[in-house]
Amino acid sequence: MIRYIAPFASLMALALAAAPVAAQDAEAGQRAFNQCRACHTINEGARSGVGPNLHGVIGRKAASLEGFRYSKAMQDKGAEGLVWNEESLNPYLRSPREVVPGTTMSFPGLKDEKRLQDLLAYLKQQS
Repeated sequence: MIRYIAPFASLMALALAAAPVAAQDAEAGQRAFNQCRACHTINEGARSGVGPNLHGVIGRKAASLEGFRYSKAMQDKGAEGLVWNEESLNPYLRSPREVVPGTTMSFPGLKDEKRLQDLLAYLKQQS
């Protein structure tokens, strides 16, 4: 009996690790992005608004969009090597001020897990 527990436990751990936290829906993410449009653009080549243009944000080094004036806090994060990807955007979009203390982004954070995952899918689609 014991000899079956270890392989079964390993298999279950692997299955749980492979399961997504929430299915991502880029179309729903586009709707979630409407909240971001007050400050951000996302079309290729569009001028930045109050916040930087987010087209191509996935894979972009923080505070690196040419022509946008970033806060000192965000510039410091970029200098430390922060690159925007799903793993770094996830906590940032949940609580920007916690991840980048001193950020000028006024958005308090997205608490709904499904909306967050959908927004990340949309940002990936636009990158």
